[in-house]
Amino acid sequence: MTQTNVASFQETKNQDLQAYFLGLISVAAFAMTLPAAKMLAGDLSALQVGFFRSVLAAFAAIPFLLIGRAKIPNRSQIKRMLLTSTGIVYGFPILTALGMQYVPVSHGGVVLAALPLSTAIFGTLITGTRPSKMFWAVSSLGFLVVMAYTVIKSNVSDIYIGDLALLGAVLLAGFGYAQGGALSKELPGWQVMCWTLVISLPVLLPVSLWLYDSQTIANLPAQGVAALLFLALINSLLGFFSWNRALALGGIQRISQLQLLQPFFTFAFSIFLMGELWNWLTPAVCAIVIVLVWLSKRI
Repeated sequence: MTQTNVASFQETKNQDLQAYFLGLISVAAFAMTLPAAKMLAGDLSALQVGFFRSVLAAFAAIPFLLIGRAKIPNRSQIKRMLLTSTGIVYGFPILTALGMQYVPVSHGGVVLAALPLSTAIFGTLITGTRPSKMFWAVSSLGFLVVMAYTVIKSNVSDIYIGDLALLGAVLLAGFGYAQGGALSKELPGWQVMCWTLVISLPVLLPVSLWLYDSQTIANLPAQGVAALLFLALINSLLGFFSWNRALALGGIQRISQLQLLQPFFTFAFSIFLMGELWNWLTPAVCAIVIVLVWLSKRI
């Protein structure tokens, strides 16, 4: 192996390590999404949680763009950012908040275990790759396992609303993650997220003002304020700085698989922070889904 090849190999290895490290940090942060949304479930509506977290993140993104002297994206990039926003600015924040109105955090964590699979599928579609038929078979089986779990655990009609909301969140987030990851090959990951939020302000701001209730906000407990700020500043902004960078460095399909760890983080957080009870079915289903997603990457 020549000196040039050795240097190239080492550079690729370092890039992969950086991608996985950044991705792992992001996944750990994203794992707090459901617990934080659950903390707000009794105080704010799903629409309020979704729009308030996104509009706060959008205003927080403006200084980053100004200080970083970020160039305005071109027309093609803006169109793709608008597509990205449907998943990670509107869809996922609103639907996860809706889901937490009806189901426990640990239950929601299992449904979101399908998120890496969703991201990988949209990633292959957006990048133009052609997975094998076996890949699609394993992918479909993974979703069936998740749906079977929700049917077993759902004893009342209300829970089905939560499950449907979370499954919708999985699809929209997977689409948004893949779009954002693809864009991060053209622009720095932090700029992709900041611009995606800022160009959404013409919708976010008026709707947020319409949803605003001064009495409700004034009565929001300190825990609720902290949860909303976490969702806005970490989940909707800073977490995506490292996540988009990781997807661009390591590839959407590969790095998306780090999300396999997210249900376990969420399950642990739900026990220690929310006081939810341990049960064996939840981690067992998590393990099955993880094996299926791992198989989808090996085929």
